[in-house]
Amino acid sequence: MEVAALSPTSRPAPLLPTAPAHRRRLLPPRFVSGRRLRPSPRHQGFGCVRDGWAQRHSARKTGFFVTSSSSASLEPATQEVGTAVPGEWSGDAIRRQFLEFYAARGHKILPSSSLVPDDPTVFLTIAGMLQFKPIFLGKEPRRVPCATTSQKCIRTNDIENVGRTARHQTFFEMLGNFSFGDYFKKEATAWAWELATKEYGLPAERLWISVFEDDDEAFDIWHNEVGVPKEHIKRMGAEDNFWTSGATGPCGPCSEIYYDFYPERGSSDADLGDDSRFIEFYNLVFMQYNKKDDGSLEPLKQKNIDTGMGLERMARILQNVPNNYETDLIFPIIEKAASLALVPYAKADEAMKTNLKIIGDHMRAVVYLISDGVLPSNIGRGYVVRRLIRRVVRMGRLIGIRGDGHGNLEGAFLPSLAEVVISLSTQIDPDVESRRKSIIGELQREELRFVQTLERGEKLLDELLDEALLSAGNNGNKHSLSGKDVFLLYDTYGFPVEITAEIAGERGVTVDMMGFSIEMENQRKQSQAAHNVVKLSVGNEIEIVKSIPDTEFLGYDSLFATAVVKGLLVNGNPVNKVSEGSEVEILLDRTPFYAESGGQVGDNGFLYLNGGEDRKQTTVIEINDVQKSLGNIFVHKGTIRQGSVEVGNEIDASVDPKLRRGAKAHHTATHLLQSALKSVVGSETSQAGSLVAFDRLRFDFNFHRSLSEEELMKIESLVNQWIGNATHLETKVMALQDAKNAGAIAMFGEKYGEEVGIS
Repeated sequence: MEVAALSPTSRPAPLLPTAPAHRRRLLPPRFVSGRRLRPSPRHQGFGCVRDGWAQRHSARKTGFFVTSSSSASLEPATQEVGTAVPGEWSGDAIRRQFLEFYAARGHKILPSSSLVPDDPTVFLTIAGMLQFKPIFLGKEPRRVPCATTSQKCIRTNDIENVGRTARHQTFFEMLGNFSFGDYFKKEATAWAWELATKEYGLPAERLWISVFEDDDEAFDIWHNEVGVPKEHIKRMGAEDNFWTSGATGPCGPCSEIYYDFYPERGSSDADLGDDSRFIEFYNLVFMQYNKKDDGSLEPLKQKNIDTGMGLERMARILQNVPNNYETDLIFPIIEKAASLALVPYAKADEAMKTNLKIIGDHMRAVVYLISDGVLPSNIGRGYVVRRLIRRVVRMGRLIGIRGDGHGNLEGAFLPSLAEVVISLSTQIDPDVESRRKSIIGELQREELRFVQTLERGEKLLDELLDEALLSAGNNGNKHSLSGKDVFLLYDTYGFPVEITAEIAGERGVTVDMMGFSIEMENQRKQSQAAHNVVKLSVGNEIEIVKSIPDTEFLGYDSLFATAVVKGLLVNGNPVNKVSEGSEVEILLDRTPFYAESGGQVGDNGFLYLNGGEDRKQTTVIEINDVQKSLGNIFVHKGTIRQGSVEVGNEIDASVDPKLRRGAKAHHTATHLLQSALKSVVGSETSQAGSLVAFDRLRFDFNFHRSLSEEELMKIESLVNQWIGNATHLETKVMALQDAKNAGAIAMFGEKYGEEVGIS
């Protein structure tokens, strides 16, 4: 079936590539309960169906009417591809249209990955491409030729700009389409243009394009094939339009699409970096080179496409609002916060609006982080959650929220805001709703604890002011509070710098804001350097993986197997032969050895090479660890105790049965512990990690308080009871999703393959 023809436009239609046969089908229309939602015919402009948000914008914007569901007319869905209907561009509709557009062109719609990435080099998930990094590197085979996602992302390096600019956020969604060697520049650019102008209905004359300064191919495609005027295409340098993954690795030029809010200013001397006029909403990365150690570029054999469209940015454009925060993706949270402060958003001054925007943004971030298992703490990712929660609490107090906002001064107001975030989460992450109780409980406990911390901060501020007054009086200097002290109050105690300055001023003490800004900038740089880089590299291992298939794991059924040596590494470098006394890493085509995963250590045992007619053991290799690397290849680490081994040798692999039994027992014990824990204290607790070794186990879990002696005794009694009853244990191997459907609980933070073993 052919894709329906595009609707005519006032300008010549751009030349678009014909979709390959495997991508051509009708684009699924957008539905609301099986029927199309249209605005009432007597009104013009965009629309949305969230009542509170709608009333505000219909009152403020001319030519921008938003109708409630009660006044909307419902008609059968008859529209085909390419005829955008005004009035439907809620955030959910924008997301859905993006995914369906690319699904109609052969892309597999894949779910968002967790905000906690599998990649140890990345602190939090900061980009849509992160889950595909192993494929881009060639470490894992592609499972589909191309994919599309809506990825949850967190970035905290520009946290001080949140609420103060129109576009900075900590939590955002990145819509992306990805090609793993399937299509390249011509299709990527044409489809991006078609999506923006035909599906979303953006006026072509308002769109600008940036290309890498040396990328003549991209310039020609945009101008000659897509039809963008030359004066709307800007060549930019490597800093803006050349994407690199690190010092070495996959890289390539990129092209960005900008929306112009003020086209009347003309094309002469237009600066795409002018945030007051332009917003970049779609970035296309043409991953076509490998950057070598010497800085030179060599073409990749498989050229890839990695794109990102900011959902909140597109919502801002289509909903015709002045910033990302006032879209229907965030504004309902802001409205709720304003109602708790008893000040309507429309009547708030600019300072209060800034604080409300911070609250709206941060609440989304903390709800999704907690849902993904990141709980407030003083280290790592937990500190990010704690810091964001404390900022929300501080902002709430600044705008006048007291207690829970409903008259209970001893209560917490974050749960009320979280309820709004959760209500908006259905199309982003359906798991959030199922975790409502634990999210609400965690936020309530953290807020109430922090209120006490704020009170301690007030006491410390009084002491610091006393010291400043005394020191200045003795030395005849000005009364001043140092920038380091102000930052200490802000960062450690969460004390608002605005309140610090106000209270200090009342006592005749100035605040060293320059010193405070320096401390803040130092922290920002450290945060950006540590947490906002996706590291990719290409080394010797890439050459190895090209010729070695995934390892076939036989260890669920047997502790012994005959296998062929497919690769040998010494100090990470490939070799053909290794002799007695050497440390070696061995890659086999099949193995009974379990590779470290899910908290369980890798098996120990021996590899034997038999030679001669009598099949005597000529080589003995002691294996002391097994890791899964380079995709799904098992790396057997050990020492050659006798003889030598070469690539291509057939060997006998034998797992130490005593050690395996110990690991199995401790693995089962972790499941018993989790079941007993949930039975005693409730389902809101969850496993956070474990160690399953041959001689011991460690079980980590999340809970908001310490367990009582009575609870510990009940848990111990339950586990011993189940063991004493000799309950039958059966192990099955099945697809990961089938295991979840059967009730298996995946441990947070662990990476599972396509198939898993369950007991």
